[in-house]
Amino acid sequence: MQEQQGVIDKKWESNTTSTVHINSLLESIQNASQQVPGSVAHLLSLLERKILSSKKINVSMCQNITEVIINYLLNTNSKAVQEESAAAVLLAIEVHSPKVVISNFWDQMNLQNLPQPALLRTLGKLILYQGMAPYIGATWSYVLPILRKAQTEEERLGLLSVINGLAINARNHILGNDDDKSMDITQEMLSFKACLTLRVLFNRWPMKIKGKVTEETLNILGNLFFLISPPKLKSQLCWLIRRLLALNKAGVKSFYIIQCLSQLLEAVAASGSGGKNLASKLDDLVVLLSSQVTWKVTNSDSLQNHKIALKSFHIMTRLYHHEMVKLFLKSMDGSDKSNVTLALKIFRDVFQEVPQSTELKNEVMQTIIHLIKEDSKTIRLPLLQFIEKLGTCNYLSLEKGDVVINHLIKLSELGSTSDEETRELSISILHLVSLPRLITLLCQPMRPKAFVPLCKIATDIALKAQALGQPPYLSSYHLNPTEYPSPQVLFINLLLSSLRPYKLKEFGVSSLWLLYALHPLNSLHPVINFKLGQVWTKEIPNMIQILEKHTEENFMQKEWEKKLLLFSSNSLLAIGDDYWLKDLIDMIFKKMQSFTWLQQEREKSFLYKLIGYTLKSSNDHNFVSLRLDDVLKSSQDEELERKGIGNAFSIVATKHLKTVLIVLQDHSKMLTDKNASPVLNLKKELQQNEWMKICNTIYITYSRIFQDIKCDMGAHADFILSLIIDHYKNCIIEKDKELTLNYLNSVVMLTSNLANMNFPDFQFSFKVKMVYFMMELVKQEPSVFISNPIRQKAMMIITNFRKLKPPLQVEEKKELLKVCFKYVVGLPPLEVMQRDLSPKESQATANLFRDTLQALRKMLEGLVMEMPNWVQNYLEFLDTWLNSHKDHERERALWCGVRILSFTAKKHNFYVDIEFPRLGQLVKLLAILCQDHVDNISFLASQAVYSLYCIMLHKKKLDQEKKGIWEELPNKEGVYSACVFHNDTSEIAKAFAEYFTPKQVTNLVMTAMEGLIDSRAKISLASGQLMNSTMEERGKDVLKVDQIVDGIYDRLRSELEPATRRETLQAMCSLAGNNAQNVMTLLLKRPLPWERINMELWRVFGTRRKTTINVLQLLISILEERHPKQEMSFRPVAVTCALCEMLSGTTCKLALLELYPRLLLAVLNHVYWVIEQNVPQNMVVYRREDMSGTKSKAFDPVSCALEAVKIMLIAAEYYEVVSHTDQYRGWDLLSSPKYYYMGVIELTSGLVRNCDPSILHRVMREVKPLLYSVEDRQKIMARACFVQLLWHQSVAQTLGENFLSHLSKWIREPNLIMKEIGLRGISNLALHPGQVGTLASLLPIIRSFLKEEELVAVQAVKGLRNIICYAEGIVTKRAFCSIANQLRPLINDERDQVRISATSALSHMLHQVYKFRPGPKTRNALYSFLVPLLISIQDNNTEVAKVCGKALTEWAVGIGWTSLTQTFQNTVITDHVKILEETCKCLVSTNQSQLVGKLLFQSFEFLKSPRPFIRAAAITFIGQTVMKLNMNEIDEEDIEQLLNALQELKDDPEESIQGLVSITIKKIETASYVKTSTRIHLRRNLRVPGFGVKKRLFKNIRSKDEGKKGISKLSKLRHWKISLWRSSEDSTRQNEPSRTNHQMFPRRILPQKYLLSTIDLDKSVHQVQKELKIS
Repeated sequence: MQEQQGVIDKKWESNTTSTVHINSLLESIQNASQQVPGSVAHLLSLLERKILSSKKINVSMCQNITEVIINYLLNTNSKAVQEESAAAVLLAIEVHSPKVVISNFWDQMNLQNLPQPALLRTLGKLILYQGMAPYIGATWSYVLPILRKAQTEEERLGLLSVINGLAINARNHILGNDDDKSMDITQEMLSFKACLTLRVLFNRWPMKIKGKVTEETLNILGNLFFLISPPKLKSQLCWLIRRLLALNKAGVKSFYIIQCLSQLLEAVAASGSGGKNLASKLDDLVVLLSSQVTWKVTNSDSLQNHKIALKSFHIMTRLYHHEMVKLFLKSMDGSDKSNVTLALKIFRDVFQEVPQSTELKNEVMQTIIHLIKEDSKTIRLPLLQFIEKLGTCNYLSLEKGDVVINHLIKLSELGSTSDEETRELSISILHLVSLPRLITLLCQPMRPKAFVPLCKIATDIALKAQALGQPPYLSSYHLNPTEYPSPQVLFINLLLSSLRPYKLKEFGVSSLWLLYALHPLNSLHPVINFKLGQVWTKEIPNMIQILEKHTEENFMQKEWEKKLLLFSSNSLLAIGDDYWLKDLIDMIFKKMQSFTWLQQEREKSFLYKLIGYTLKSSNDHNFVSLRLDDVLKSSQDEELERKGIGNAFSIVATKHLKTVLIVLQDHSKMLTDKNASPVLNLKKELQQNEWMKICNTIYITYSRIFQDIKCDMGAHADFILSLIIDHYKNCIIEKDKELTLNYLNSVVMLTSNLANMNFPDFQFSFKVKMVYFMMELVKQEPSVFISNPIRQKAMMIITNFRKLKPPLQVEEKKELLKVCFKYVVGLPPLEVMQRDLSPKESQATANLFRDTLQALRKMLEGLVMEMPNWVQNYLEFLDTWLNSHKDHERERALWCGVRILSFTAKKHNFYVDIEFPRLGQLVKLLAILCQDHVDNISFLASQAVYSLYCIMLHKKKLDQEKKGIWEELPNKEGVYSACVFHNDTSEIAKAFAEYFTPKQVTNLVMTAMEGLIDSRAKISLASGQLMNSTMEERGKDVLKVDQIVDGIYDRLRSELEPATRRETLQAMCSLAGNNAQNVMTLLLKRPLPWERINMELWRVFGTRRKTTINVLQLLISILEERHPKQEMSFRPVAVTCALCEMLSGTTCKLALLELYPRLLLAVLNHVYWVIEQNVPQNMVVYRREDMSGTKSKAFDPVSCALEAVKIMLIAAEYYEVVSHTDQYRGWDLLSSPKYYYMGVIELTSGLVRNCDPSILHRVMREVKPLLYSVEDRQKIMARACFVQLLWHQSVAQTLGENFLSHLSKWIREPNLIMKEIGLRGISNLALHPGQVGTLASLLPIIRSFLKEEELVAVQAVKGLRNIICYAEGIVTKRAFCSIANQLRPLINDERDQVRISATSALSHMLHQVYKFRPGPKTRNALYSFLVPLLISIQDNNTEVAKVCGKALTEWAVGIGWTSLTQTFQNTVITDHVKILEETCKCLVSTNQSQLVGKLLFQSFEFLKSPRPFIRAAAITFIGQTVMKLNMNEIDEEDIEQLLNALQELKDDPEESIQGLVSITIKKIETASYVKTSTRIHLRRNLRVPGFGVKKRLFKNIRSKDEGKKGISKLSKLRHWKISLWRSSEDSTRQNEPSRTNHQMFPRRILPQKYLLSTIDLDKSVHQVQKELKIS
């Protein structure tokens, strides 16, 4: 399509002549049916451009173009694009000649009754052209008749397009004030035609249903409304509105209806009035339009409807404001909240249209207040928006505006339930309130949450006013002082708001900002002027900065109050006007009267201080005096008010001290002046209360002055003391207990502040008088009960005098303490005083007594403060009460003692010598009290002991400092505590032991020892604990040890309490730990066996580590001493008895482990020494009871020593070591002199198996020095232990140790035990990596020991085994081959243990050798062990047979005889017959005749054995082997050699062997019987290949005897070679499967009588073996 258009463009552009070009285009348009679709629109567009680009077109051309285009529209079903293009062409022509265009239109349209819709639409567009005004009337006249003819939607839409164009063009000419002559119709006729058109459209057309025609009709009606004359239009309003409402119900889109209605109202409003018809329809219109007003616009349609509806409401309100307001208010008062919301929305929007009359304001405000009271959340936001509108109209300043403002304040509160939008809107509305009004609200009580936003609003308004150059609020107050809050009120309120700056977020900051915004820098006020403004400008920002830097958590409130008060003081100084200050004080009092103390205590206290600063800022003393007098006359009912007055006076006194004191002195006269005092004018029942309030106020005021004034006040204070006494003694009213008590309360407070002042040199003349005055008050109290706190207050006052000089003298203190102790400590028990009282009174009495006792303790502290070195004396005054028989008196006195000592202990700044000359007596007394039967007394005593301890510790430190010793003392205060001392006398003794001399320690122990037999159990126990702990701490300093040991021993004989007995034993334990030599000497001298007490003592020695170590070291040294062999010494025996008892407990493990190796060796050495002695039979040295305690076991010296070893191992928790030694009979070996060393080895084995390597190394370190001891028993024990320790890898691989050098020496010693021990060590060394290479060089030496004594041989075998088994590669094979010849005989050794060891070793060696693929030489060595093993497996010893079975299994596995391996595994070892049979069968089946021959030849050696069993076993092996051979294939000479070897045993001394030999020989002969002649004949006549070739069994084999004696007869015939085993390997190679020897000729079957069956032979063999076993 685009290509075609491009071609057309080029084509038409080529024609340069415009006329020709246009004609060509018209020709193409006329032929539209022949054009490509879409190209016609392009042609029309080109035509339009040509026409517009032409300056002038003649009429004929215009006529021609118009006709062509109109014909095209009439004859073609053009599309919208083409239609638009055609209309654009006509519009272009219309510029040149409109008359031609319109005339042609009418000519074409007259030809038909109803024009085509396309033509009508084009006409509607053309008629909009301004130049068509002369044709409006004619066109309208033509259109009206055909309106009724239109039937289709397109026709009607086309007509509507024409009418819309006519109405718009006509209205534009009317609004443009053009001359009517430009149109071809008058306005009257135009109005008539428009009205007629309106009627036709509504009456003739289907306007009751929704559709496009209806919508387009409503869309063009607005232009018609403006053409109709106002009177005519108003007359038509009713039916028009009815028809519009009907269309709304019919479902026509609201937009068209609302738009049409809006245009109608706008047309009516153009006349200036609405008329009655419209007024009658207001309700309906409001309903219709309200439905289109939306609260939230969601899309463009609703936005259009909303705007049009609001525009309509504006018009109606302008026309009918009174009626519309009523409708709005009526809707706002309704219950439907949605209608209320709409009414508020619409009314707010049209509010400017309503005239603002007073009546209207009242009605609106009444409605708004009603809505506020309802407080519906659904209308809250629209209501606020409406209120905002009212605020702009100054409605908030009305009388009822306070209700609205309060509502706004409530909504703007921080943390309110309203949403953020509501809160922000409320704050925005409040900005419309005037600043004076806001400040008035701020000065009124309000919720804190509303204060912050309101304060910010006021601040914003004030700052805006300043920015606009307006005078500040405070500057004009003097012009109208009563209308708004005064500056004093504002100042007070904002200061109070700043007092709690974090009550809410920004609470204080907002208050200060408001004050800052109101600063009077440019004020014209006579008082509040620029001076005050400068102060505020400087200080307020700094205060705000402080608040912003802090938070409520880290804020210091007291410092902030001081800052505020300083700011207030500076502000008042800047004001400097006494009248202004007077008003400020009056306002402060007025403000305080509105406060509640419980809720606003801080605020009211602050205001009193503000009064003080206010008066302080004045320079007029008369003014200050008068104002102070007013303050004293103010309310004093509450104690806090009295304190506030005191604070105010103290502040004023910092500047006007003299004036303040004069005022107070004058005021205090009323307490003693009967003539001038107003108190007496009151009723009698009110007099005491009023007098006490005045008295209390005066004393509080004096107290605050003393507290704040730093100048010398000594003389004033002494004068006040005189007044205190005078006030009471010369009281103007009747005194009773209540008055006395109230009076004392005030004096307590006054003297408390007086005590805190510094009077370093002033001597108070009335101090002693006051003390005696207080003592008199105490004496007036009853001594049998307590009902008031007068005692307590009196002692508190005396305590307050502790810092005042002069101090009390000794006699004065004695009298004071005597009185106080009597009237407090001496009171009856609390239960007695509470008798007959109600529960409430009883509790009050208990609290009162508790506080009184506390006051006494505080007074004692004060006395200690006066004279610290009198602590001992104060405690002595309590002796009577501490030793009282009454529990309550002891307890109270102890309370006092605790306070004295604890206070003294805490005051470490006492650089005074605090001496305790009777410290021992005091400690003893307190220690006994710690065991009091009253729990509280014992607890208090522990507190006192702890405090005394702290004093002594501090005293020690001071003493060292004086001596110049700067030693860092351990922090023992953290070690000890009262809880430690509570009911624990031992801890007391430990704590104070270091402060006694040796003599005092000895005496203390002796004294405590006497108390052990006290009849009172607690005292006895305390004595034991005291003695025990003292000796534990200072036992080394104890003198007279012998006496103490004997004394304790004697007291243990008596019946002591179990706990006391334990403490006594522990005391002995501590003594022994510190004096081991003396105590052990005494105890070891006692005769054996010991009695129970002695054994009990030894047991307790094992309960403490220190004692255990010291005692064990002494006992070890005794055991290590050299004792004569021939003389029996009982001292070491006693040591073993002691060890049995000491180590029998469970608490000595750690101490034992420290000395374990040394102790073990010492006891083992002792065991050897004991077994060497000639111990008498039935000698008992030790008895031990069983667990039940009913039976006792007796021990001789040897068993006792062994028991000590066992107990020692058990104590060290080496239970597995004991079990191991039991399992391997180690104890029996240890008790045997011959096998003692083996017992040591087994015990050491248990250690190696079960102990930590560190223990083994420690044992090794102890053993090494003894390896070459001069004593044989030590040397044997040490070496036995040494070699077995090498069993452990970590020990054997100790760096820097050459263990092999020791072992090499020992195996060369002549002593067999040493040889065995050395060989065992070598065997153990071989177990560990890296040792075999060194040990391999010892193989020749170790082989030489195989022929030694049994135990040595066994160890040699084990050594060889380990060397070979832990070697690798060729070393293993060479070593095995080198020892095979020496090891083989041991397999059949006559010693059982040797046989077992050798066979077991062989089993392990075979397993190792086979890992490295044995070569020919090694295999020959392996074959040589088969016969010895088969001989040995027939042994009667099952253990031998068992190890043989294992060895055979390993042998078969290595050789590769798998079938034989399974036989060994599945056959019972004792069934050696089957094993032999299967082995021989397997051997023969290999077809290695030379191997069979060698093994048979090897068995000949066993036929010569002196042991019948060996000979019988060899015969059995030969018989079983022969049974499996084919004897016809065996060479005759070999058979003859077999027979010859067996013939030698026919005369054996054992008959069973003779029978077995006969059977075997018979078998051989029977199996090999063939006549010589027959064989020869067969050889000659039957030449069968291979016949007659015989196997040789013993080829190249000779016995050892032959090598010595020469060549036998058979050797001469056969020339055998010398080598023994070489041929077997050759035969193995030759016997391949293809060359297997088969029987080439059938065996000769002999007659039955010459044959012996296999079964008979087996029976015979079994019989012989049975007989051998029996023999």
